[in-house]
Amino acid sequence: MGKLTANMLRGSLEPGRHHDGDGLFLNVTPAGARSWICRVQKNGRRRDIGLGSAKKVSLAQARQRAAEVRSQVEAGIDPVLQRKKAEGIPTFREAAAKVFNENSKGWKNKKHRDQWLNSLEAYAFPKIGDIAVSDIESSHIRDVLIAIWLDKNETARRVRQRIAMVIDWAIAKNYRAHPLPMTALNKSLPKLRKRKSHHRALPYAQVPGFMTILRERESIGRLAFEFLILTAARSGEVRGALWSEINLEERTWTIPAARMKADQEHVIPLSDAALTVLKKAKVHKQKDSDLVFPGARRDKPMSDMTLTKICRDAEVEAVPHGFRSSFRDWVSEETDFDGDIAEMALAHTIANPVEAAYRRGNLLQKRRKMMDEWASYCRVDVRREK
Repeated sequence: MGKLTANMLRGSLEPGRHHDGDGLFLNVTPAGARSWICRVQKNGRRRDIGLGSAKKVSLAQARQRAAEVRSQVEAGIDPVLQRKKAEGIPTFREAAAKVFNENSKGWKNKKHRDQWLNSLEAYAFPKIGDIAVSDIESSHIRDVLIAIWLDKNETARRVRQRIAMVIDWAIAKNYRAHPLPMTALNKSLPKLRKRKSHHRALPYAQVPGFMTILRERESIGRLAFEFLILTAARSGEVRGALWSEINLEERTWTIPAARMKADQEHVIPLSDAALTVLKKAKVHKQKDSDLVFPGARRDKPMSDMTLTKICRDAEVEAVPHGFRSSFRDWVSEETDFDGDIAEMALAHTIANPVEAAYRRGNLLQKRRKMMDEWASYCRVDVRREK
C-alpha cells in the first residue's frame, strides 16, 4: 500500500516531495502546483521521470504509470524516449536520416554524400543517436566532439556542422523550440595549437589560373614550380630533386631523410600530370648531373629566387612555400579526405612513432588518389603520355 491517499491529496500539503512508495513522489511547488515524479535507478544511474500534473493524473493512474516506467527501465527501455516516439518526435538518428534524404540529392560531391551519414554513424550516433531530437543539449554535443576534437579536429568540425544542421531542421519542423548555444559549446572545447604561418599563400581557387600562366611558356623554372604545386612539396625538396629519387615504374618520388625537414624519408605518389612535368624536364637534363631541375650554374641546384621571381612576374601575392597551404585548404574545404592523409602528404611530423609507422605503410594509396584529384582540380592535362 502507498503512503498517500486520495483524501490527503484533497487537502493542503507542504511544498516539497511527498513519497508514496516504490519511487513514486508527489512534488508540490511553493506556488502550490502539483506533479507526479517517478524515481528509478539502473546500473548505478538515478533518474527522475515526470508522470504528469496531479490535476490530470489521479493517484491510481500515477501508481500505474510508475509501475510501467519501472518495468521499462528494468527491461532496458528508456521511458522518456518511448514517450517521445509516441508523440511523434524523432530521435537524433531518425532526424539525421530525414535531413540526409531531403538534402543529399542536391549535393554534387559524391564523397560529401557518402561521408555525411558515415561520420555521424561513427561519432554521433553511438552517443546521441537514440536521444529525442528535442532533448539534445550542448552537453551531449560536447561529449561527441571532445573524443575527437584534438586528434581528428577536421573530422570533429564536420561532425559539429552536420549535427547543427540536424538541430536546425528540428527547429524548423517544430520538434524543438530553441537552437543550441553553439558559442558556449565552442568556447568549452580545448584550444588547438595554431600552426605558425609566415608564408603568403594563394587561395586554392586561384591555383588553376596560376597553373595556366605557368604553362604559357616552358622553362626549367616553370616546370619546377608546376612540380612543386602538384606534389605539395617544399621548395628546397623540389630544387634538390634527383633523377635517382624518381621511380617511373612505381610512379613515386622518394626523398631521402637527409633532405627532409623532419629527417625522415618521404615517399610522394606522382600523378599523371607530375609525370608529364618530369618528361618535359628530361629535355633540360645536364650532362653528368643528376638534378631534375638544374640551376644556371653547372651541377648546382636551381636558386630559390628563380621560383620567387616567377610569382613576382605573374603579379601573384604569394610565395612558393605558400602553395602547400593552398593544397591543405583545398583538402579541408573541397574534399572528404581525412586530415591525417593531408598531413602525411605534407610530410608533417607525427609525434607518436608507432602511429607514424602505421600511417607510412597504409596511406600511400589514399595519398595517391588525393594527389590525382589535386592535379585534376588544378585543371592540368592528366592524360598519361606514353
